[in-house]
Amino acid sequence: MSKKEDIKLLRVNYLRGPNMWTYRPVLEVWLDLGELEQFPSNLLEGFTDRLTTALPALVEHHCGVGERGGFLQRLTEGTWMGHVLEHVVIELLNLSGMPTGFGQTRSTSKHGIYRMVFRARDEQVARQALAEGHALLMATINSEPFDVAAAVARVRDKLDDCYLGPSTAAIVAAATDRRIPHIRLNDGNLVQLGHGARQRRIWTAETDMTSAIAEGIARDKDLTKSLLKSVGVPVPEGSVAKDAEHAWACAEDIGLPVVVKPSDGNHGRGVTLDLREKVDVLAAFKVADAHGSEVLVESYIPGLEHRLLVVGGQVVAAARGEEAWVVGDGRSNIQQLVDSQINTDPRRGTTEDFPLNRLTLAEDGVILLDLQRQGLSIESVPALDQRVLIQRNGNVSNDCTAEIHPEVAHAVSLAARVIGLDIAGVDLVTTDISKPLSETGGAIVEVNAGPGLLMHLKPAAGAPQPVGQAIIDHLFAEDDNGRIPVVGVAGSRGTHTVSRLVAWLLHLNGRHVGLACRDGLFLANRRVEKRDSSRWDAAHRLLMNRGVDAVVIENSAAAILRDGLAYDRCQVGVVTDMDGSIGGLAGLAEYDVQDAAALYKVMRTQVDVVLSEGVAVLHAAVPALVEMAELSDGEVVLYALDGNLPAIRSHREAGGRAVFLQGGAAVLAQGQSETSGANVDALLRRFAAGSKNAEVDASIVLAAVAAAWAMNIPPELISAGMDTFVPEAA
Repeated sequence: MSKKEDIKLLRVNYLRGPNMWTYRPVLEVWLDLGELEQFPSNLLEGFTDRLTTALPALVEHHCGVGERGGFLQRLTEGTWMGHVLEHVVIELLNLSGMPTGFGQTRSTSKHGIYRMVFRARDEQVARQALAEGHALLMATINSEPFDVAAAVARVRDKLDDCYLGPSTAAIVAAATDRRIPHIRLNDGNLVQLGHGARQRRIWTAETDMTSAIAEGIARDKDLTKSLLKSVGVPVPEGSVAKDAEHAWACAEDIGLPVVVKPSDGNHGRGVTLDLREKVDVLAAFKVADAHGSEVLVESYIPGLEHRLLVVGGQVVAAARGEEAWVVGDGRSNIQQLVDSQINTDPRRGTTEDFPLNRLTLAEDGVILLDLQRQGLSIESVPALDQRVLIQRNGNVSNDCTAEIHPEVAHAVSLAARVIGLDIAGVDLVTTDISKPLSETGGAIVEVNAGPGLLMHLKPAAGAPQPVGQAIIDHLFAEDDNGRIPVVGVAGSRGTHTVSRLVAWLLHLNGRHVGLACRDGLFLANRRVEKRDSSRWDAAHRLLMNRGVDAVVIENSAAAILRDGLAYDRCQVGVVTDMDGSIGGLAGLAEYDVQDAAALYKVMRTQVDVVLSEGVAVLHAAVPALVEMAELSDGEVVLYALDGNLPAIRSHREAGGRAVFLQGGAAVLAQGQSETSGANVDALLRRFAAGSKNAEVDASIVLAAVAAAWAMNIPPELISAGMDTFVPEAA
């Protein structure tokens, strides 16, 4: 078989919000199959066998068949390479740890050119998966070798570099479960939950309620202990050591055995336990001094270390550490025993995907010191059946939430409150967490800000705890989804004027309004940018602004095709027309929107995202828009110049709301009741007398009236607002 030319990737576009394909962000790829247009999968000898050998889990892809093995059936019957690439990319994402189920491939009006999309939580990860999938597919087509494992590793590396950390991702997932929107604010783990004035922010397990003063106290372990002791929380006796000799003097004053640790370290680094000899205390001081600004000497509390997570004053999870031992075989040295008996545990690894860390003895001063105290080194060969302690308190990752005694929970919660942290990781040592600390002699040894959540999300043993949900419930009341009213206005004819009118009426109704439209970017009545702001980035900036509690956003068909919507859902979605763009369908040719059927798929996006408690506002004089009414999850308000249109009559007969023109004024009707509203003719005369928007007609004003009514603005205020609106001068 002659070598086939590469599939050409003509255009790669990241749709960052709801779009014609799906509610979620996707990577859209325009493909030119070239000569492969003549070679569906069943005409490439051995192709299906080679592909399924490289990616055996493709058998799990249901595809359009709707059952396991569906995609393999399509391969056998014959499917085109654009569709195959879609599934290859999805499988690489699955293998890399970013499970993805959504993908579609559709032909365009040009022979051999396809549009392929797939779910993309992160643009850079998606682009990496696309590049690897493209290379894998071409190698498979041409029967060339390809290292799938290396490709998956490269996608996983990009995932580790670019995507949210596991703790942040768990909180965001919990927010999504409650329909709370989120916006990533940097390349790391700073995330906004909610929109505008109702937003909250997290940075991993810190929130905008986390006090900087409390964080400072928590970093100072000596000050933390002093404050805890003052309210009766049990803590170990201790003091700050100036140097190694002073550390031994402190140990003698406190009483042996002792613990030596850095005052502001974390994750247990530099902490040496159960020290009983001067030589060991001196050595431990050097280890601790390398990890913190000061060194603490404390009385040793017998027992295992526990980490308890406190959220909003409540203990929501607990994990227990464990000692790590090896048993000698008379032949292997300690390093070899650790590698064979400890590091082979599949739960251990070097990334956050693993609940336990691999032990690297040569780099851990505490482990080396503990071996030295046993008269050993990493090269020592223990005798047959000799037990050697490697780590006194290993990863704190065994769930014990159900075992917590109420008095222990009370002491831990009090510790977090005394420090002032809304979210805290509290470390305590006890022999039995199911008994009060007064019985076991246990004590709280640290209170930490910004605690890791992975030990509770993926414990090495025991049940995972819903800590992400606990943090979301702490930030948002049960009935709070963090949303502000969003009004989306889609179409081409006069949509900027509709947007400005709606924003004006919301302003009169007491809202702090943000507006993004062709006329610019507005905060309240102040224009902050004059350039065309009917763009994704401008609208997104409004959703990030803490000063706004309502947003109006103009969306053209081209903007939806280029970027998707800036918001995931909206309170009111307005669609004014099906003209496509200011220049008609010709203006959308680059997106292969050639006819009304294709345009319908684009414009319906605005209706698809209306909330169940929201309203779709549709122009009843456009039959295609009347058809869209059934797509709305919420209510529908129809508007048109003619109140006798069959669509409006039938809508009213069903008890629906409608707005139409009568005697030069807007009529707001629901069922058989009618309320006279704004003086439309008077406003149109003001537009005509010197406005640069002189082309405004009555249907545009009615769209704004209907949208305002959908936002529950009283008819009297709508009428007064239209009377006081000042059209922009030419």
